[in-house]
Amino acid sequence: MKQKKIRLTTINDAMEFVKRASRCDFDIDVFYNRVVIDAKSLLGVLSLDLTRVLTVSMNGRDAEFESYLDELKIAA
Repeated sequence: MKQKKIRLTTINDAMEFVKRASRCDFDIDVFYNRVVIDAKSLLGVLSLDLTRVLTVSMNGRDAEFESYLDELKIAA
């Protein structure tokens, strides 16, 4: 299981994230604290506090999606 920390700053970012996650044929979850949401659910992702750093957990590999996540990652 692979994890990356990202930030979705706008509703458009969230919509694009869900669109790209939906193309993957494996499970992807987004979480912070104890809240876990299916990354392919637009309503679920929009219910998250977008001001928070989110952790994306993936049960598979997709180079294009991982590259997209690298664009969203938080500055270390």
